[in-house]
Amino acid sequence: MIVTFCGHREVQEPEKVRKWLLETVERLIMEGADCFYLGGYGQFDTIAADVIRELKQKYKHIKSVLVLPYIDREYDSSGYDESIYPPLEIVPRRYAISKRNEYMVDNADIVIAYVIFSFGGAYSSLCYSERKRKRIIRY
Repeated sequence: MIVTFCGHREVQEPEKVRKWLLETVERLIMEGADCFYLGGYGQFDTIAADVIRELKQKYKHIKSVLVLPYIDREYDSSGYDESIYPPLEIVPRRYAISKRNEYMVDNADIVIAYVIFSFGGAYSSLCYSERKRKRIIRY
């Protein structure tokens, strides 16, 4: 089961969000989640990646995947099990992140969302997830 995340660049009360993420992700692992798609941008993505790394110590079978929006940039993917570049070659550069986010939602079974404002990329990803009728777990 694949899980992805969508959330704002900045996180209010990061320790509270981290605790919630830890509990939520561990519960999903117990339900069969074993692959986690991560965006690698902003504070929420960083917290999510840290939570997956921490849980990987206990659940060795889970996998973290950094999903890249650009092929021509250098990324530090050392904290992930692998990285992938979706088929975005023909997407204009200014839409690459939103199209990458759509790819993550399209290929995930569950979306974990930290969306507290009704604007921005995280909000757009949440709305897209709703239109795709994904299972969404909201903060």
